[in-house]
Amino acid sequence: MFFNLPTLLTWARIVAIPLVVGVFYLELETSLQNLLATVLFIVVALTDWADGYLARRLNMTSSFGAFLDPVADKFLICAALVVLVHEQRLDSFVALIIIGREIAISALREWMAQIGASRSVAVHMLGKLKTTVQMIAIPFLLYDAVLFGLIDTRLWGTVLIVVAAALTIWSMVYYLQKALPEIRAKVR
Repeated sequence: MFFNLPTLLTWARIVAIPLVVGVFYLELETSLQNLLATVLFIVVALTDWADGYLARRLNMTSSFGAFLDPVADKFLICAALVVLVHEQRLDSFVALIIIGREIAISALREWMAQIGASRSVAVHMLGKLKTTVQMIAIPFLLYDAVLFGLIDTRLWGTVLIVVAAALTIWSMVYYLQKALPEIRAKVR
């Protein structure tokens, strides 16, 4: 369905992305900008879990929702990465690896769907792990301070985003390997 509760949560995630980015354009103290952006990102990211849970629990899954959900995730992550590069909290090379993989795998999935082989590039646990690590790393980098007097969020965010970049490459190689037999069969 185009408008059910899980899909509305996904739409809300997309609509909220400019709010996360817009915080950095407000004339606020940097620490307040960081806190607001972090809280907004976490709340928006939690809707990813909530919409999937509700869709399954309420039996409201739909092909449109299955399409829109990963698009919303990619928009959210890419927007946050661009902000982090702009704020000089993330190396542009790491951001390019993650964003480039998202574009490449999205294109691969579209192509595989066109040739009737979409199952070969279905979401794998490795891709879910990559997304989870990104969703933890990004708020750490957005917060950019010492949390509870113990946790240097920039340090841990940087470590986690590098791990996410490695998982990004690994998952891309995995999906390409899964798709290669189908590609070879169709190209011949």
